[in-house]
Amino acid sequence: MSTYPIIDVWANPILPLDQGVPEVRRLFEQSHADTTLLSKRRTPAELVALMDAAGVSQICLCAWYRPGQAVFSNEDVAEFTRAFPDRFIGIAGVDLLDPVGYVREVEKYVRVEGFRGVRVVPWLWNLAPTDRHYWPLYVKCIELDVPFLTQVGHTGPLCPSEVGRPVPYIDEIALKFPSLSIICGHIGFPWTQEMIGVAWKHPNVYIDTSAYLPKYYPPELIQFANTTGKKKVMFGTNFPQLGWDKCVKSANKDLKLREDVKAAFFGGNAARVLKLGAPSAVGGVAREGKL
Repeated sequence: MSTYPIIDVWANPILPLDQGVPEVRRLFEQSHADTTLLSKRRTPAELVALMDAAGVSQICLCAWYRPGQAVFSNEDVAEFTRAFPDRFIGIAGVDLLDPVGYVREVEKYVRVEGFRGVRVVPWLWNLAPTDRHYWPLYVKCIELDVPFLTQVGHTGPLCPSEVGRPVPYIDEIALKFPSLSIICGHIGFPWTQEMIGVAWKHPNVYIDTSAYLPKYYPPELIQFANTTGKKKVMFGTNFPQLGWDKCVKSANKDLKLREDVKAAFFGGNAARVLKLGAPSAVGGVAREGKL
């Protein structure tokens, strides 16, 4: 059990393995993931019980959209955030091919439901983050003062990986929209050094460690987190591909982080960028204005 408040920056709902995103079956197989949880959808209370068992304070729970389908909608996420507002952080998804519709949707779920960011997984659309379909989203995120979250690196599913390159795509977005906070999930492997370089270069770019067990984090990422990137790297799991208990145990055992870095990595950096307030132990974080 970690002695630091933990915020998982990239977590997913539990759905039957082939429901809506059949491509992820190969990801689970390749990463030897435990699929026993995936027999049915799980309730908010069931997820909270798993979080409690691992000592996880909060998770960013994201909606999933793909061309022509809402796999797990923003309204589905809102059912979780309403049930446990101090445990679930709503992250909106969008139908990237409907910019007018998604701008209205993001406005609603941020302003009315309190969602804290918007995530797009580029490989689901085979559209790089520099594509024009994203631009209204970036402007809306800046207007609402919430971060854009995305995936970087190769794809576990058998889909093109090019759209996940940090250079040129994340680099160009950060240059074009310097007031847009960008949280890049999945480390960026095999372009990890590119990802570190982009995060070092731009004040508005961050890295989350989801989809990799902590003992397998690249050494250069640990070095970055311990030095110039101590305010840049955030804990993530890609749950349920990786379980919270397994990731937290590995992080506590295997990560060679400086003591003055651990609190920021496990939750402090996420709380700051997502504007959650000061993180606290299991049971939630203090909201801004209620510290």
